[in-house]
Amino acid sequence: MEMTDELYARITALCAEGDALAEEDDGLADAKLKFEEALQLMPGDPLDWEMGTWIFCALGDMAYLSGDLAVAHEHFNSAVRGPGGFGQPFIHLRLGEIAFEDGRMDRAADELTRAYMGAGLEVFELEDPKYLAFLRTKIHMDE
Repeated sequence: MEMTDELYARITALCAEGDALAEEDDGLADAKLKFEEALQLMPGDPLDWEMGTWIFCALGDMAYLSGDLAVAHEHFNSAVRGPGGFGQPFIHLRLGEIAFEDGRMDRAADELTRAYMGAGLEVFELEDPKYLAFLRTKIHMDE
């Protein structure tokens, strides 16, 4: 499948609108709708495209920030399988946080380690400190 310049521009514009809405107070639901619309416009399997990976990541983040960990897990699992997804620190961070909250501590340690190995301590800067504290009990970390 091919993506025309017009379609690429439309999907990119929807994602930019979603990003802007996500920054607003109470904007997560509206942002989610923009990302869902962008995903629906993707030709073929969205996971054939790096753009699809990032849309799944954005949808996962909207769900995570809204407290819907089951939906967030589905979206981040899709994102990690898409082009550029595996090894991407933010995706692994969220997968680790979700696993932690679900009580899957071995999986949480694995995913949080991947996030740390890919981006260092910076990936944890805006997150609840409990995730970094947990990871420190599992691996040696350079400070």
